[in-house]
Amino acid sequence: MAFGGEDVDTYEVAYDVPGKGNIVEATVTRCKNGIVVNYPDDYMRRRDPDCLLVADKNDTDKPKYDDVYNQDFEPLRQETFQWLKKQKLIVFAFKSGGEEYGYDTLLVSPANAGFFACAVADLQGFTSMHDISEDFNPKAVIFLAPPFRHTHFDGKQIVIHNRLTGIHELFSYNLYPGPSAKKGIYGVLLNIGENEGWTTVHASTVKVITPYDNEIVIMHEGASGGGKSEMIEHVHREMDGRILLGKNTVTGEKTFIELSESCELRPVTDDMAICHPRMQNDSKKLVVKDAEQGWFLRCDHIKSYGTAPQHEKIFIHPQEPLVFLNIQGVPNSTCLVWEHTLDSNGKPCPNPRVVLPRRLVPNVIDEPVEIDVRSFGVRTPACTKKNPSYGILGMFHILPPALAWLWRLVAPRGYNNPSITSSEGMTSEGVGSYWPFATGKMVEQANLLMEQILNSSHTRYLLIPNQHIGAYEVGFVPQWVAREYIARRGSAKFKPEHLVEARCSILGYGLGSLKVDGQYIRKAFLQPEMQQEVGIEGYDAGSKILLDFFKEEVQKFLTPELHEMGRKIIELLLSDASVQEYNDLLPMRY
Repeated sequence: MAFGGEDVDTYEVAYDVPGKGNIVEATVTRCKNGIVVNYPDDYMRRRDPDCLLVADKNDTDKPKYDDVYNQDFEPLRQETFQWLKKQKLIVFAFKSGGEEYGYDTLLVSPANAGFFACAVADLQGFTSMHDISEDFNPKAVIFLAPPFRHTHFDGKQIVIHNRLTGIHELFSYNLYPGPSAKKGIYGVLLNIGENEGWTTVHASTVKVITPYDNEIVIMHEGASGGGKSEMIEHVHREMDGRILLGKNTVTGEKTFIELSESCELRPVTDDMAICHPRMQNDSKKLVVKDAEQGWFLRCDHIKSYGTAPQHEKIFIHPQEPLVFLNIQGVPNSTCLVWEHTLDSNGKPCPNPRVVLPRRLVPNVIDEPVEIDVRSFGVRTPACTKKNPSYGILGMFHILPPALAWLWRLVAPRGYNNPSITSSEGMTSEGVGSYWPFATGKMVEQANLLMEQILNSSHTRYLLIPNQHIGAYEVGFVPQWVAREYIARRGSAKFKPEHLVEARCSILGYGLGSLKVDGQYIRKAFLQPEMQQEVGIEGYDAGSKILLDFFKEEVQKFLTPELHEMGRKIIELLLSDASVQEYNDLLPMRY
């Protein structure tokens, strides 16, 4: 169906647009290992962070269709239905949130967009018509109408949520799966959770088993590009087996470490972890399960053969055909994930993707798991005295629960985000780092996250940078090192004498020393102010940037509806409280 016929190797997904002629939205190529989708328009290769509009009359902090376009949505809604009536359609059912805890959902798609339907089926699941029970009751529907982005929205990616009584309508006016097949369904779950008192966190989760058979479960949250998929990848090594810890952007100096034996990884979630109340228990730890049936993996970091062998093997020789996006495809050849499609500027597209069904992931865990450690990832730019920035985070930081909530409240989008169309300067991804996909009230999500933290007193919190530590370019190595270190310790439980208060109070505690597999990590990677290129001067300038940004972002949450504990935490931030004051408010478990 993705090719419009059985004997077709290349196919154009095109639509007649009044006044504009025939517009090709995407091309689909048949390769030996799957279908390869490419978009002629560079803009369609990444998610537009401002694509979501709300059309209903329910409470929301998101832009409303009526306000943006100064007209009621109902005429466009009916026009969309009339257009769909004239098309050959694909219609199928699936469960938003997974089979056990999910909600009945439908996709209504034009048949010529078969690749989109295939991506939805791999990402969210597929319920055969023979398996639909008599009590099937859709709580959500995706209506796909790609040409409307040209006829009504000046070529922009637009996804409109219409939350009616008993059903959540999602109108997808573009063919990139990210905003609708992926994040649109995330928005459906967030809306249901907001109404029922729970949430779905933006996180990867992995059970880590050390060479000594210790086990620990780590959940890693963060904005797009914050290292979620990387947390469930094995550490990347040089050809000689060493690990490049960092490269100094000023001097070019490289620092390596050796890790004789890595931990075994058993993935649980890649991007969406449902925290349904029926899963929670008396452990005083958060319990999660994957909310999806497939993963939307970005592979911009795979630039040559051998970068990520465990994934490359699956992608090149899959057990069943996969869906590739923004990757070069030659008919009847093998699609190679390091051959990224070139944008119009001649540079590789920064957002190549593969839809990987969970059933193809080795050693994946399908059952709910208890979270021992909950980390948060931040993309950080280089920081020096000459060019100070918020890239002042050390290898990793230990956070009191109050600061853990504060980072999820502000959720910096971070440096050079590859997944979205633009990210100028320091911006916020919004509460939970999932706010771009939510349709309700920010303060409601802030309160849900607060209750989650208060009810999970035995879960501990880390903060981990990626891309840079001070003047050093580090990629995602900090979270791989943190994962190996924490797993070998058996937990993120530290004695007070091992902790050092960070100069920037919202960074919580750093470590005075760090030894992994018998090797000490240089203090320059633990406390960036010790780097000659950064110093106290550069660090404090970066600290001011970070604190000023946090103080500005929290203002919007100071409403009467805010949880009382949340109000106290924000008051500490605004009064330049010390790390110890945050810890006194909600103590860490040492």
